[in-house]
Amino acid sequence: MLVEPEMDEAVAALDRALAQALIARMAAGGRSGPDAEALALRDLLAATTDHRSAQMLHAVWGRMAAATGPVVFACGATALVLAADRHGLPIRPAADPDAALAEAERSARVVIDLDGPRPWWGKLLARPDLKIVAALPDDRFGRPRALTVSRETPGPTGEDRTFWVTDSRQPDAAILNALGQCGFQGQALVSAGGLKLFMLAGYVQAEDGRLATAPGSLKGVIGAAPVY
Repeated sequence: MLVEPEMDEAVAALDRALAQALIARMAAGGRSGPDAEALALRDLLAATTDHRSAQMLHAVWGRMAAATGPVVFACGATALVLAADRHGLPIRPAADPDAALAEAERSARVVIDLDGPRPWWGKLLARPDLKIVAALPDDRFGRPRALTVSRETPGPTGEDRTFWVTDSRQPDAAILNALGQCGFQGQALVSAGGLKLFMLAGYVQAEDGRLATAPGSLKGVIGAAPVY
């Protein structure tokens, strides 16, 4: 015998309020850029009381950003998984990093695998119109495995990490020591094709004169990403 489920009117009212709030928020559109999104999200996360709620809020926020902001592409197996986890489905696939960067030139946000045989990220030195604006995973304790590139210019959010490329052949430890002497705390991420990618703590501007004495002749900041 079928038994009709009892409805909890208090929970149903909360469900309706959630749906109405989501519809209204989507209608309001996106924010001005990735740094504005990060600052707003960080304020909301600060008000959450537990890790599970923070994770859920972060996931909803990523889906709203994808729905109200630039189109999201992903290149590489890891990037596809991380982008889908953050922004939902469907994520548009890009055949290779060059194709992904071409989509970024057309104002999309593209998530690209960090590990790979070709240092696609080094090409950003010659394409200053494109910047890294996010890194996934984006928790402060994790190592980024995919980077988001966009025509947008990232700004400081108070808790950031900056990405810096060099062609120096010195060992990573020597480069990190030299960066420390310049006033930066760094971490080696990946190397390929004679280039090395490092992550610097905080938001560092491309014009920061302290980096002029850092190792390498072909070098520079290629973007920054918030951490949570």
